[in-house]
Amino acid sequence: MFSGIVEEAATVVALQKDKGNLHITLRCSFTRELKIDQSVSHNGVCLTVVNIEGDTYTVTAIKETLDCSNLGLLEIGSKVNLERSMLMNGRLDGHIVQGHVDQTAVCTAVAEADGSWYYTFEYPFDREMAKKGYLTVDKGSVTVNGVSLTVVNPTDNSFQVAIIPFTHEMTNFHQIKKGSVVNIEFDIIGKYISRIIKQ
Repeated sequence: MFSGIVEEAATVVALQKDKGNLHITLRCSFTRELKIDQSVSHNGVCLTVVNIEGDTYTVTAIKETLDCSNLGLLEIGSKVNLERSMLMNGRLDGHIVQGHVDQTAVCTAVAEADGSWYYTFEYPFDREMAKKGYLTVDKGSVTVNGVSLTVVNPTDNSFQVAIIPFTHEMTNFHQIKKGSVVNIEFDIIGKYISRIIKQ
């Protein structure tokens, strides 16, 4: 379980394909605090640490994960948003994030707004999935590349988020441009409410 408050944007230092899987090796400042079998959110995807060497560690993304996320698009040098699992003895600063990416979205616009930025994202609309809570609502929560954000101007298949300077610089948002593919996780509470209403 995560909160969507990114700790660091780590650098991809190695990628190794293994049949349908992808082993991703990253360098980050807290590698020495990690343990084998620990869960870490990578661009919003919960992955398990499988190897640690010096200041780098490796996780494995299986085909299912690669099919529904942007991890298969990573290159050496790519920045990946990281968050370790949430401690249950503190404040929940973001929102409840599972690390189970629902699908990808494409950035269709980036607008500078006098020191902040508006990003617009578009995703394929599926009426049946929307009935199950896979949608965004105004002032609701959404996770983009693992970052907990507030939705503005939602439509059936798009939404905007406003990014403050700190988030822009400390996450990989500063690398997102028109055409970039991002991971999105819709709000789990909305999914539960939709399911209850259907029952």
